[in-house]
Amino acid sequence: MNAIKQTEFKFPSQDAFYRGKVRDVYYFGNLMALVATDRISAFDVILPEAIPFKGQVLNQIAAQNLEATRDICPNWLLESPDPNVAVGYRCKPYAVEMVIRGYLAGHAWREYRDGKRTLCGVALPEGLKENDRLPEPIITPTTKAMEGHDEDISREEIIAQKIVPEEEYVTLEKYTRALFNRGTELAEKQGLILVDTKYEFGNNNGIITLIDEIHTPDSSRYFYLDGYPERQERGETQKQLSKEFVRQWLISEGFQGKDGQKVPKMTDAVVNSISERYLELYEKFTGTRLEKQTYEGALLRIENNINQTISRLRGY
Repeated sequence: MNAIKQTEFKFPSQDAFYRGKVRDVYYFGNLMALVATDRISAFDVILPEAIPFKGQVLNQIAAQNLEATRDICPNWLLESPDPNVAVGYRCKPYAVEMVIRGYLAGHAWREYRDGKRTLCGVALPEGLKENDRLPEPIITPTTKAMEGHDEDISREEIIAQKIVPEEEYVTLEKYTRALFNRGTELAEKQGLILVDTKYEFGNNNGIITLIDEIHTPDSSRYFYLDGYPERQERGETQKQLSKEFVRQWLISEGFQGKDGQKVPKMTDAVVNSISERYLELYEKFTGTRLEKQTYEGALLRIENNINQTISRLRGY
C-alpha cells in the first residue's frame, strides 16, 4: 500500500512553501493550504516510513474539532476541500506551543520520575504516580523550534524574554484552558480521557487565532475512560490512543532522538500496526469508520482540489 510521503506541487499563484515534520504547506498571499502527509515524527525526528491513512485521520479530526470550538476563539480554517487538505488564513505564529496537561503522563511523568517537582515554573505535588490525574490542569509551554527539539519554558520566561507580550499571553492561556475543557467534554462523550494536548496560535491582522491541528493523536494523548480507575489502582499501564505508543516502541528499541542514536528499522508489521492505531482513534473519537481514500491518483486529486479552492477564494 502506498502512502503520501511528500508533495512537490508548483501552483501558479503560490508565493512560498514550507515542509514541516509531517505537513507540506503552500502559501498564497494571506491564504495557505496545508497538506497532511502520512509522514510521522517522534522525539522531533521524522521516521523513515510513512503511515497509510495517517494524514487523512489527522486532517479530518482536526477539521471537526476546529469547527466544534469556533465559539471559543477564532481559528485559521476556512474549509477542507480534500481528505488530506485544509485551507485557511496565513497567520504569523507565536513562537511558543501551549501545552496543557490534566494527567501526569509522557514527558511530564519522565521529568517527575527523575526527581523534578517543578515543570515550566509550575509546582507539582509529591506522591504522584504515572498517569495520575493532576489536582487541576497545568499549562507547560514549550518554545517552538523550526528544527531540532522544542524546549520547556515558563510563563515568566516567555514574558520576561518578550517572546509573547504579557497581555497577549494571558489571552493564549485563557483560550488554552477553554479549549482543553471543550476537548475534555468531547472526548468523554466518546468514552475517552483527554490526557494532555498542545495548541498553537498565530496573529491574523491583530486577531489572536488558533492555528494548526487540534485534538488529534499527534497533538494529544487519550486514555480509555472505561477501566481507568481500576488500572490506576492496580498500577497497570493505561490503555491509550495517542502517538505515545510510537515513542514507547522507539524507546524499547533504544532510540529517544539523542545524538548518536539510530532510528530502528520499521517493518511492514510495525507500519501496519501504527496505521491501525490511527484508524482506531478516528473511529473511537468520531464514532464512525474512516472512509479511506484511495492512494491511486491521490497526488493529482490533492493538487486539483487545492488549485480550485485557492482560485475560488482569491477570485481568480
